[in-house]
Amino acid sequence: MKLYSGHQVFLTGLLCAAAGAALAYYSVKISAADKEKPSVQAKAEDYLTENESFPMTNAVSQIPVSDTAGYTKDELQNILVYEKCNEAVVNITTQTMGYNWFYEPVITSSGSGSGSIIDVRGYVVTNYHVIKNASTITISLADGTSYDGRIIGQDKESDIAVLKFDPDDSVELKTIAFGENSGLKVGQKVIAIGNPFALERTMTTGIISGLGRPIQEDDVIIRNMIQTDAAINPGNSGGPLLDSSGNMIGINTVIYSSSGSSSGVGFAVPVSTAKRVVNDLIKYGKVNRGTIKVSLVQNTGRIAAHSKSRLSTGMIVSRVAENSKAEAAGLKGGTQAVRYGSSFNYQTIYLGGDIITAIDNITVTKLADYYSALEDKVPGDKVKVTVWRNNESKVLTVTLEEE
Repeated sequence: MKLYSGHQVFLTGLLCAAAGAALAYYSVKISAADKEKPSVQAKAEDYLTENESFPMTNAVSQIPVSDTAGYTKDELQNILVYEKCNEAVVNITTQTMGYNWFYEPVITSSGSGSGSIIDVRGYVVTNYHVIKNASTITISLADGTSYDGRIIGQDKESDIAVLKFDPDDSVELKTIAFGENSGLKVGQKVIAIGNPFALERTMTTGIISGLGRPIQEDDVIIRNMIQTDAAINPGNSGGPLLDSSGNMIGINTVIYSSSGSSSGVGFAVPVSTAKRVVNDLIKYGKVNRGTIKVSLVQNTGRIAAHSKSRLSTGMIVSRVAENSKAEAAGLKGGTQAVRYGSSFNYQTIYLGGDIITAIDNITVTKLADYYSALEDKVPGDKVKVTVWRNNESKVLTVTLEEE
């Protein structure tokens, strides 16, 4: 055993005391520096506070502090939106039934798309073309459970449909809130969530590339569409287009592509249209639009030549309903009855009346234009109808009626 003198013990104690004092000093200094330096948690909380002013439903809890390290603010935003909304996006699969030569029921086609849960009672908004002619509809949730879906209402003119499924009492559904279109700007960030190629709840990001686009699908023109470069592929139809707070600003509907896959040009029905249409579909089972009570015929060069008219486009007013508001406004139907069509398939039309060329300054050259101009109108609205009469234009004010 090694022995130490009293002098050595005193020096050792003195050195230990000095080391302890120095350690305490630096500990206090480090603690003070930590209080002055912004923490990762503070940055994440500040970011969440910035978004609390936006209308949020089923907002997710903030990401744990340990998980925020290494993410940019933009990445955190994407993560939060996905965590908030992805469980409210459903996969919709459909089957169309037909009959074979032996009159046996067989599946003739199937399809898939996306949808958004908008109400905890099980209401889902999607595209009309996703469920068009469907015999059976299956709605699959994020947890893997599936339910039979039924159509509450569908609207071809806006390409919107509302479905309903009945969740179990123990299921707490997440929903996506409707946002607003009034403040949208080209260049604004958007997020799309859907099920492209059956890859469930896939998220893509992009910007608003254009606003107010008129897009024609088949014989329907949808106006005020939102154009985006967020990747939208087959299976995304009916899914939500979201702003950076996770509010729905559109319903992804169509892509322009020669290959059928995303080419950076996608379109969404604006939520301003969706809110109006969805409300009517749930309430009435149809959209309660205003109409002009007339019978219309598409004007053509052949008809124009026959009637010696200088105008070969627009919608010919063949007949006007008696005692209608259209009649009261002064719209004139035709008086010259002619057979139009082939010898085996013809209809009687009346020429010599007004030709509608515009409604509320929206040019009407074909039937799709006519329906598009009235798409957002309701019974009781007054519209300015421009007609071609006696080789000159005339503007009439017509009050719309119920269909």
